[in-house]
Amino acid sequence: MEQGQFLEVVSVTKNYNEDRISGVNNVILSFQEGKITAIVGESGSGKSTLLKLLFGLLEPTEGEVLYKGEIVMGPIEKLIPGHDKMKMVTQHTDDLNLFATAWENISSLLSNIDIDYKQAATEKALRQLRIYDLKDQRVADMSGGEKQRVAIAKALITSPEVLFLDEPFNQVDASFREGLQQTIRQIVKDTGLTVIMVSHDPAEVLSMADDLIVLKDGEVVEAGTPAEMYSKPKMLYTAQLLSHCSVLNKEQAKICRIVASRRYVAITPENVIIIVPRFGKKKWEVMQVLFKGFYEEILLEKDGTRLRALNIERGKYPEGMMVNVEIKKYFEYGQWL
Repeated sequence: MEQGQFLEVVSVTKNYNEDRISGVNNVILSFQEGKITAIVGESGSGKSTLLKLLFGLLEPTEGEVLYKGEIVMGPIEKLIPGHDKMKMVTQHTDDLNLFATAWENISSLLSNIDIDYKQAATEKALRQLRIYDLKDQRVADMSGGEKQRVAIAKALITSPEVLFLDEPFNQVDASFREGLQQTIRQIVKDTGLTVIMVSHDPAEVLSMADDLIVLKDGEVVEAGTPAEMYSKPKMLYTAQLLSHCSVLNKEQAKICRIVASRRYVAITPENVIIIVPRFGKKKWEVMQVLFKGFYEEILLEKDGTRLRALNIERGKYPEGMMVNVEIKKYFEYGQWL
């Protein structure tokens, strides 16, 4: 199959109450088979609406969603909404029976015609999501992360070709989040499953996704790989989504010895180098030190201009210390000056 013929969005618009700033507008996209694609954007940008349109839970106002060349029917045309070759898991795990066990939940979608197959498939799904030891435990007694694993295992039991994940890790503790992400990546690698997910967490999508799609006010404004978009974002909006960058105007940029050609300058924390010279005046003050585990975020200020820097030598720059900075790299956005 040629690229562009797997899952396509062709000039799709879906608005609510005839409000053009709600939903999505004239979206044109193509998703690659066997990849993890993350859709990111601020709240209200249309992420969940787009996901529901792809799955067939919403009817487009205009345009079409095509899966392998055929139209994905919406709830007006399909009695039970949702494409038969696709599954969706949300952060709420609504389709789980809380008072049934993990085994009972996952196996419930398989018929009893072939008991041996049902047994083997359920065990495989439990082991894939690393919850086999929880097979006899009620979902009501599980943690958020365990419930999410059960929900994903249940979605995968019928071997869908596309898995949609809507904010899948919101209810998962940070200590379990990375393990679940690695599990999903391994399943994609082993099975060729296509995953399309919505997320608001930059760290989540940067480490997990093969491709990123950025939505703003219902429109696709940027797309590419996580590495491309983090290292060279085309828009200030994208830079702010994917990193805790410092955004400066032209006058503030001058304080950092940057002669800007455009209205705004964005500097990611790793590109702010802290220098403590033996001689000469130190002009930047350490205003705050934020503990981040194995590293710190240092908030610096000079003449009302603030910068955020990273530091892996914890305790080296205490609050109140005077330092200098060097800007290794920056991005410019907005109107040309």
